[in-house]
Amino acid sequence: MHFQFDMSPLSYPAVNTASPSSGEAPELLRHMLDIQREQLNQLRTLSSAHDGLSRWRAFVSRWRQDFPDLPDQCRQAMAVLERTYGKLIAELAENLTQGNSDALDNDFALQEFLDRYGMRLT
Repeated sequence: MHFQFDMSPLSYPAVNTASPSSGEAPELLRHMLDIQREQLNQLRTLSSAHDGLSRWRAFVSRWRQDFPDLPDQCRQAMAVLERTYGKLIAELAENLTQGNSDALDNDFALQEFLDRYGMRLT
């Protein structure tokens, strides 16, 4: 077997280490600042698009003419939903306080409890 190694010195391309002229640096910094501002505006737009409240307001404004009573009906429904949720929480608390301290110690009891209350709470 015959091997050959090249031991010649490597030559790298010359790097320009000279600093930019005095007029280029401020212009470059201004350009970077403009790009960062543009990115910030895009992030604000994206985050507002995912905001639940703004989506709801957009929905109501789009359908205001077709459903003029929608905001009032939602206010009335909210009271009913709050009462129902309160009753569910009260029932859950009563169930937990009535049972003994090891009521949820085994897997079967815990799964039954989660099946009964978990999905309704979410």
